[in-house]
Amino acid sequence: MPDAMLRLIQFGVPRKIVSLVLPLGYSFNLDGSTLYLAIASVFIAQAAGVHLSLSQQLLMLLTLMLTSKGMAGVPRASQVVLAGTLVMFGLPLEGVILIIGIDGLLDMARTMVNLVGNCLAAAVVARWEGEFNHRETEAQPRSPAAATTRRVVRN
Repeated sequence: MPDAMLRLIQFGVPRKIVSLVLPLGYSFNLDGSTLYLAIASVFIAQAAGVHLSLSQQLLMLLTLMLTSKGMAGVPRASQVVLAGTLVMFGLPLEGVILIIGIDGLLDMARTMVNLVGNCLAAAVVARWEGEFNHRETEAQPRSPAAATTRRVVRN
């Protein structure tokens, strides 16, 4: 079981909610990817000297919210979505080259934002369903092996 799932269960989110919300979140709740694509698109527009009105920026954000769904499982899919968005809004496709050099670093930041968003979503769903049971983290063992060790020592 991934560490994020264990931490959420230790935090007090029931396992059944964690095992449903996190996989769904990785498919559909890609906040970091959407934000990255929106900022990258606006950056490319500014670098090219193209003015985008507020309505164009909002339409771009809505478009990216829809097109970024399901791209977590495809390597470098953000570049394809970014290229499609640039073409759709009449921005220069060459702007993708400006982003490629730092995409590896930004990918880590996107993943972190996606993970935090999905963990928060799991906690919110648990609270909404009335099943959130926050326990003190100091009293909880850090791993299943530590729990076994503590039980053996106590007996």
